[in-house]
Amino acid sequence: MECRPASADFQRIRIAQLTASLSLIALIALCLAWELWLAPLRPGGSWLALKALPLLLPLFGILRGRRYAYQWSTLLIQLYLLEGLARATSDSGLMQWLAATEVALAVSFFVAALIYARLTAPSRLKATTTAAD
Repeated sequence: MECRPASADFQRIRIAQLTASLSLIALIALCLAWELWLAPLRPGGSWLALKALPLLLPLFGILRGRRYAYQWSTLLIQLYLLEGLARATSDSGLMQWLAATEVALAVSFFVAALIYARLTAPSRLKATTTAAD
């Protein structure tokens, strides 16, 4: 007997995985563009661009659909949410808009990762399988 999600759950899982993947990739790109070209703290770029490096740690697990990567990356993404909220309320102009975008991407990733982790829980998959039998 194989544990597979129901058809409706499978679609939700795929949407959550796609949303999380796109949000994470966009957040990495935003962090790099923000601190290197768009609005760096210092002219010519900032070492703050290195803040994108921790986001690379869960990237391959997220792209491959590894449930554990989704679980622990929700803890990591909260740092980016916090930074975005702090800079959105303290900065002005372009930096404020970039911070608001960071917040939106972090929230999008967080919600999608939670949904993915919940829908792929082993107990949920087993309950779906036994209900279908």
